[in-house]
Amino acid sequence: MSQGNHARRAIVLVLDSVGAGALPDAAEYGDVGSNTLGNISRAVGGLKMPYLGAMGLGNVTEIMGVPPTDAPTASWGKNAERSAGKDTTTGHWEMMGLVLEHAFPTYPDGFPQEVIEEFIAEAGVPGVLGNYTASGTVIIDDLGDEHVASGRPIVYTSADSVFQIACHEEVFGLKRLYEVCEIARKMLKGEHCVGRVIARPFIGPDTDGHYVRTHRRKDYAVKPFEPTVLDLLQQAGIPVFGVGKIGDIFGWQGITSSPHVTDNMDGFSKLVEEVSRDEQGFVFANLVDFDMLWGHRNDADGYARSLEEVDARMPELLEAMAEGDLLIVTADHGCDPTMPSTDHSREYTPLIVKVKGVDRGAALGVRETFGDIGETVLDFYGLPNRCDRGRSFLAEASGI
Repeated sequence: MSQGNHARRAIVLVLDSVGAGALPDAAEYGDVGSNTLGNISRAVGGLKMPYLGAMGLGNVTEIMGVPPTDAPTASWGKNAERSAGKDTTTGHWEMMGLVLEHAFPTYPDGFPQEVIEEFIAEAGVPGVLGNYTASGTVIIDDLGDEHVASGRPIVYTSADSVFQIACHEEVFGLKRLYEVCEIARKMLKGEHCVGRVIARPFIGPDTDGHYVRTHRRKDYAVKPFEPTVLDLLQQAGIPVFGVGKIGDIFGWQGITSSPHVTDNMDGFSKLVEEVSRDEQGFVFANLVDFDMLWGHRNDADGYARSLEEVDARMPELLEAMAEGDLLIVTADHGCDPTMPSTDHSREYTPLIVKVKGVDRGAALGVRETFGDIGETVLDFYGLPNRCDRGRSFLAEASGI
């Protein structure tokens, strides 16, 4: 049932990696032609997303099966990224008002030997395996047996600014994996300040001889360099309820709570639970399966199914909202599974904005920065905007 008794709240739902077309500077990132939503829809012969479609998703970019509408029930537009880079941390930070002039460092040839040697010494491990760019599912199959036999962590990276450590949950130990990741996070600073250290636990081998990653992944993001919208909300006495990896992305700075989720459907259920609370608070959710399970694996079919599953549950979220609640649906970057690369893509992100009780939407255009989202959240709670971080679109979406 609709939760009509709680204080008005803002909700931001991030569909991780659901991009909406290549940005003008995509060539600098090798991403010309990327369009996660559009290309997936054509690859699978059309998407069935009636609820987000009715809200205006088909107006954002050309999506087979999701036609544009002249009477959207929500406001719509797309966001351009002002920051350098195309990763999770950068995208989420910019949404909350922190723009990065320089991208986090990446390591296409693996980490320098001095970095690896320092990690081995600080973590007290007998060495490492890997140290190259790889798919996480592939590298644990390639090196899993040697890891189990030697006790050496598997270290790898991608086109993103990540130091990933994969270890067997039972042989190496989950607690020990988290411990060495915390050591790596403290160690990687200065010129080697990667955006995230990621714990990648796995189990196995299974009956087919494969190792399988588990949902007990944990991200150790660098803490924001300056206060974000989340900090400003907390200072004003407004709790910030994360869902999924939001807490990890912000290094738990400005976060009241952020429960772990096992997959998109679990994440969506927890999102609805948070929105149904009587307590006022900003709800900030990330659904990561699009990126982790389908985008990086170039699985357009799986990505399409996941999009349709989330769309099918949108009525639950809308029903849980109270009159006057603000919902913003967006993404943090692209990860087009139809492109040759398995990495993130430099794309616009979709912007769907619903104020419950407002039944007609407006065209919000192309926003110059993801930071417009954070400024709109501040505006919603009556807090001062920081005009250099973006422009609020609250009045437009509210029909004022």
